[in-house]
Amino acid sequence: MKKVLLILFIFLCGYQVQAEDGYNAWLRYTPISQPALLSAYRTQIASCYIPGHSPTDTAIRNELQQALHSMLQQSVSFTAAIQPRALVCARINLLPAALQQQLGNLLTNTDSSGYLLKTISYAGKNLTVITAKTDIGVLYGTFALLRKMQEQQPISNLDEHSSPKLKLRLLNHWDNLTRYVERGYAGISIWNWHTLPTYIDPRYTDYARLNASIGINGTVLNNVNASATILTRPWLLKVAAIAKVLRPYGIRVYLSARFSAPIEIGNLHTADPLNDSVRTWWQEKAKEIYSIIPDFGGFLVKANSEGQPGPQSYGRSHADGANLLADALAPYGGIVMWRAFVYNPEATDRFKQAYEEFTPLDGKFHSNVLVQVKNGPIDFQPREPISPLLAAMPKTPLLLEFQLTQEYLGQGTHLVYEAPLFKEVLETDTYANGKNSTVASIVDGDLNQHTLTGITGVANIGNERNWTNHPFGQANWYALGRLAWNPQLSSDTIAKEWIRQTFGCNPKVINTIDTMMLASRETMVQYMTPLGLHHIMGNGHHYGPAPWSNHAPRPDWDPVYYHKADNFGIGFDRTATGSNALAQYQPGLRQQYADSSSCDPRFLLWFHHVSWQHKMPSGRTLWNELCYQYNAGVNGVTQMQQQWKNIAPFIDPERYQQVTMLLGIQHQDAIWWRDACLSYFSSIAKLPIPAPYPMPAHPLEYYQQLRFPYAPGN
Repeated sequence: MKKVLLILFIFLCGYQVQAEDGYNAWLRYTPISQPALLSAYRTQIASCYIPGHSPTDTAIRNELQQALHSMLQQSVSFTAAIQPRALVCARINLLPAALQQQLGNLLTNTDSSGYLLKTISYAGKNLTVITAKTDIGVLYGTFALLRKMQEQQPISNLDEHSSPKLKLRLLNHWDNLTRYVERGYAGISIWNWHTLPTYIDPRYTDYARLNASIGINGTVLNNVNASATILTRPWLLKVAAIAKVLRPYGIRVYLSARFSAPIEIGNLHTADPLNDSVRTWWQEKAKEIYSIIPDFGGFLVKANSEGQPGPQSYGRSHADGANLLADALAPYGGIVMWRAFVYNPEATDRFKQAYEEFTPLDGKFHSNVLVQVKNGPIDFQPREPISPLLAAMPKTPLLLEFQLTQEYLGQGTHLVYEAPLFKEVLETDTYANGKNSTVASIVDGDLNQHTLTGITGVANIGNERNWTNHPFGQANWYALGRLAWNPQLSSDTIAKEWIRQTFGCNPKVINTIDTMMLASRETMVQYMTPLGLHHIMGNGHHYGPAPWSNHAPRPDWDPVYYHKADNFGIGFDRTATGSNALAQYQPGLRQQYADSSSCDPRFLLWFHHVSWQHKMPSGRTLWNELCYQYNAGVNGVTQMQQQWKNIAPFIDPERYQQVTMLLGIQHQDAIWWRDACLSYFSSIAKLPIPAPYPMPAHPLEYYQQLRFPYAPGN
């Protein structure tokens, strides 16, 4: 009876345990569970001193109030003077002169976004200091300290200097003004354009907090397949309202600009970049934008690709188009991000077109233009070789584009940790300037001495309560920010950071989930596109396998274009005997792929059309290896299911059940991929699926007739 009354009392007092719905993502700030560590934290942070009064200082104060109260389970006072055992958060010029003198030299090599975490003794007081040259730097340092505390690390002897390696650390939202998200699998857009600018959803602030905590400093609000409407004044006022929320967190807003806007909203008869009226129109539009949004970041442009308007419509080059907008933005410090994702149905190999169109333009773009290059030459496949363009434009700053939204990686239902994919790309040696010319050294500016640098990711965020639909989708968002800050971080380090903050610090939970995450991308490649297969997904929606598809309006939308399976073998010959796309790489990288007998098996079918009987490094024939890989992928998902089940007692019921159900979908899909692909390729190769592998559950015709007219994101 007493137990029942206690439960009733707790309920009536409003102290129900809150469900773990994932909304707080990695900023959960759960109470510190280790008594000794809790005591140490309480002793070290007895008060907070934040002398500044900027909006960013207010954001810092609010974050610390929330985080420290929750983690330390007691209130922490904010004082007007520095007290013993204080946490001091201030840009360097707001500190007392003696502290400035003591710490100033330590910031010499820190940029405007960098920070210093330092434990010091000052005037007989033990202090924990977060300082920087700017308020935003202090904000980043604050999140760094809170990350350490969430990970239950000691903070009694801090001495950390950190600056971002990349200047631009961006998200690209493919959100339409209707709130529909192209290639979005987490609900509709978080931007409620209809109620803006008057109604400001508190979620915008939480979006800013999450991004700032991982160093993201810019967001493109709208789809690259842009509507010119967003550049009209009523919509710019809506953008300004979002910008006002994001500004204290160091996040600038950018817009995807439709190249034909002068015609569609400007009443001009042309959008020719060399036309004086067009140039004047863009100059006036930039002036208007900056009068409304003084810190506007600039434009992202998709032009002359997939039907989008662009300068080639007028016989002009991509450089002509980009420079038109760059000139309009230059007086205000704005930039242009010009996408290199271009292809047309006449191309002999879609792989080659971006390189062919953009390399002749190297050095012709103005200084405030970056060419935005996808990580691979096709389209965000589960595994791609790097885009050859990344090593071919030394005079042009390049903005590396990844895709967080899992368009080709299982969409919103598969657990696929993308940091290993990002690292695989960043660590690839391009040989652009001899050995050790990694992709990371190109995009961070070191190799070619560029100061305008960046990494961007197509966002996987929607209005689902937990932001990304799949709880583990948050890890990809987190990984992008952390790697854009420091590309040298390992996938394992980032995964464990995220796990500790998201699921807690139980060693069994950390090790189990870490193992699942680190294996997940390779598992997904195995059950979808092993050995260099690519773009064999369903047409349009890109959901599920369709290697047989060959009826699209243009050949390069069809899987058969990419795998070229026939009675002899399979794979796309990109050597000198085929499309010769391999010639676009530097010799050092080219030779790694040139010979089918020594080519990395992971990329074999990207570059070679080889016999079904081709001998693989494993000793198996290509056909047997293909069967092995598909089955290994299914087994990998089975293993993830068991690993997740093993930590059930340590995971909150809400998220445990959600991930369990999603892993069930992933397992079904992996079997579907295996059975459909092996059925089809078996019919082409005229080879049976060897024992002991299971036979497909249905005949090939069953898989071929499946339709998904309402698949999300299409």
